[in-house]
This record gives sequence, structure tokens and C-alpha cells, in this order.
Amino acid sequence: MTEPMHEEPHGGALGSRLNWLRAAVLGANDGIVSTAGIVVGVAGATDSRSALLTAGLAGLLAGSMSMAAGEYVSVSTQRDSEVAALAVEKRELREQPEAELQELTTLLQERGLSRPVAREAAEQLTARDALKAHARVELGIDPDALTNPWHAAWASFLAFTAGALLPLLAIVLPPAGLRLVVTVVSVLAALVLTGWASARLGSADGKRAVLRNVVGGALAMGVTYAAGSLLGAAGV
Repeated sequence: MTEPMHEEPHGGALGSRLNWLRAAVLGANDGIVSTAGIVVGVAGATDSRSALLTAGLAGLLAGSMSMAAGEYVSVSTQRDSEVAALAVEKRELREQPEAELQELTTLLQERGLSRPVAREAAEQLTARDALKAHARVELGIDPDALTNPWHAAWASFLAFTAGALLPLLAIVLPPAGLRLVVTVVSVLAALVLTGWASARLGSADGKRAVLRNVVGGALAMGVTYAAGSLLGAAGV
């Protein structure tokens, strides 16, 4: 009888996927908190729907573009470093193959293999694809899956935008008397969800993560609302 095949992700693929999910959750969380702070602050100064919409959209666009640009620069730098490290490794493999073979053997030994087994494994890996073997074992890089700055930028842009839409819609859609309550309740509920999700992805304590998230979001909205109320009362 044929054994069923398991197609669950392993190793680097799973780690990479979790990193992307965690980044998406954190990006959405940033969008929620920052946009909520802006619209609640403006709501403290005025009940004009057009003013709230303008401020919310400006915050959404500025935040999402800033997140995308920052992620693009960061990941581009990381990719440049990876490409440079691979170039150095490729040159060393060409100029001193025996020294590189010894290095790979030592690295495999440090991972728990005996010297003879490590040597044989290093020879087989080198024969198959020396650069890939050294990249993965020595550098922790997969040459076939280098980070893509455009993917990272778009992911950050979309995650922030998705999070920012919640407080924006919550502040402009309800009647004037319910806007603040609906926004605060919906934002805090969303922060409970993102806090729980980030804790699950990071294998952390869910209660602490949720509490930090909710307290931080509530504090941000409270401070901006107070500032908006003071400025509105002063006629600024």
C-alpha cells in the first residue's frame, strides 16, 4: 500500500511564510492605530464629515506610501547584501575550492555530524551545487528565493491600507452622534484580533499581546482626541 504523501511546508519555506504573515498583521495594525489616531483627533475638533474623510484619506495614503517606500528600501538593502555575499562565495569557490570544501565540512560537523559523514555530505553537496550548498549552510541564504523588494513594498502597502480602511469607514459612515463610539469600539475590537494573531504567529503569550495592543491603541486615540478637542475649543 502506498504511503500518503505529506505536502506540509518545512524549514525555510514555512519560516518565510510566517514572516510574511507576521509582517502583514503588523502592517494592518499600524494602519489601524495611526489612522484611528488621526480621525479621532480630527473628530475632537470638528464633526464635519468632509474634514474627517479628508484627514483619514490623507493619513491612509501617506502611511501606506511611507510603509511601502520604507519596506522597499529595507528589502533592497537586504537583497544587495545577499547578492554581494553570494558573489564573494562564488569567487572563493572558484579560487580555493578545497578550502571551501573543508569549511563546509566543518560547518556540517558543527551541526552534529561526525567528521567522516560531514566530509561525505560536503562532497555530495558540492558536487550537486556548491554555491547553493554554501549559501544555505554558511550564509543562511537560498539563492533561488532571494528577497524581492517590490513584493515587500506591495505587501506593506496593501496591509496598511486594509487596516486603515476600518477606522476611516467607521468615522465617516455612522451618524454624527455615533461616529466616535463606533470608531473606538471597532478599532479596539480589531486590535484584539491583530494582537491575538501576532501572538499566535510569534508563539507568544496571547493575553499580553492583546493587552499591549489595546492599551496602546486606546492611549493613541485618547491623546489625539484630547489634542483635537483642545485645538477645536481654542478655535485653531
